[in-house]
Amino acid sequence: MKAGGYPFIKILQYIVFVSFILYFGRTLFIPLSFALLISFILYPVCSWLERHGFSRSFSIFTVLSLLILLITGIVFLLIHQLLSFSIELPVMKQKLLVAFSDLSILITQKFNITKESQQLWVKEFTNNSTNGLFSFFKSFIYSSSILLVLLVLIPVFSALFLFYRSMLVNVLFNLFPIERKASVQRILHLTVTAYYNFIKRMALVYLIVGILNTIGLLIIGVPHAILFGFIASILTFIPYVGIIFASIFPIAISWLTYNSIWHPIAVIALYTFVQYLEANIIFPMAVSNRLNINTLATIIMIILGGIIWGAAGMILFVPFIAIVKLIADNTEELKNISVLLGTKNK
Repeated sequence: MKAGGYPFIKILQYIVFVSFILYFGRTLFIPLSFALLISFILYPVCSWLERHGFSRSFSIFTVLSLLILLITGIVFLLIHQLLSFSIELPVMKQKLLVAFSDLSILITQKFNITKESQQLWVKEFTNNSTNGLFSFFKSFIYSSSILLVLLVLIPVFSALFLFYRSMLVNVLFNLFPIERKASVQRILHLTVTAYYNFIKRMALVYLIVGILNTIGLLIIGVPHAILFGFIASILTFIPYVGIIFASIFPIAISWLTYNSIWHPIAVIALYTFVQYLEANIIFPMAVSNRLNINTLATIIMIILGGIIWGAAGMILFVPFIAIVKLIADNTEELKNISVLLGTKNK
């Protein structure tokens, strides 16, 4: 069996081999991939500044500084919202203590379990959970340290990609015969465009999810709906776990505010529904259509990226497959792969 000129078994071997390298080299390839994506996004601005007489170093420094300021501004707004939310923590704490006291009385009345027994169980549970909690914080600190390293490496790699881009492009051209240079240049241009469109569509997806979350929380009557709505949108970057952590505070606040089980259930239903829309409709349609990749291929790449690179892979593997599609579009031997990944259904 052949796929447009290449034996199917050989293509499968290449896929397995590349997946093996990507998995064991993820510590290096993940920051490089993010840096490459960012450099593609910033390249048009850098090129524009250079055409207007600015040096390459100054242009790179300027665009990276603007990007860092933008991200810092978003983080500052979230911190500001969190600080305004923290003012209500003492009141919430008091309500929580009253709720636990009422729950303890209910347990005593319904199950005839004394408060002393309940306190003993809580103490035993706390002691047994200490090791697990310690392991969790140890893992959290380790992950945070890796994230901090990546936050430093990614801008550095991006700056280097932009600074040495002419050399890297020349090396890429030299890997191909002269007659293919025009095709390679076209693919490279389309790749930059695809990454740029991908980032725009990703921002649109998170904006839509944040708005849907906020509207739903406002309807339910949860305080600080905008804060919790957009935090949940951002944390969808972390598959499954992110939405769980994002829902804890609005669930607790709705329960303490209204003293009703129906409001927390409504929050859970809202986040479940929006998460379903984001994973199965909003993200695949918004991103895959812009990259000219069909929804089936997009979902498969999201899952494969999660298996190989975790949350980062679920973001990065979609534009990766877009690059494969661009190469297949311009390579006669890979036309079947182009059809398989494309959006046309004839």
